[in-house]
Amino acid sequence: MIEMEEKKTYFGFAIADSMFPAECGIVKKTITAEVAKALVAQGVESCCNPSHVATISAAKQRFGIEVAIPEKPPQVAFLPGDRMIVMSVRGLPRLTDRHEYTEEEVAKATFAFSVYTVQEEGRP
Repeated sequence: MIEMEEKKTYFGFAIADSMFPAECGIVKKTITAEVAKALVAQGVESCCNPSHVATISAAKQRFGIEVAIPEKPPQVAFLPGDRMIVMSVRGLPRLTDRHEYTEEEVAKATFAFSVYTVQEEGRP
């Protein structure tokens, strides 16, 4: 009997072409913060790195989304059925002289969420 690998859900701020198989179909769907929070609560593999602490804290403050930050982000190689939740943030300044955003900065920022899903084999 062949064991099927469990489909994975990842979380990050960006997606790269190198994460996908050479040939695959991809579906991108815009989701709400509430849906993103529910998906994260089901368990995700974080693609964030220690420099993302303040942005993850902002997501927790604004939406209650909590994502672990590994010491070293994983090398991602999607398989059919895997998906990635991408949180896109605009309006947060670069933190050069401090390590946290103010409540006002978080309130002014815009957050958008998408899910990219690698299609099962044989599906267009």
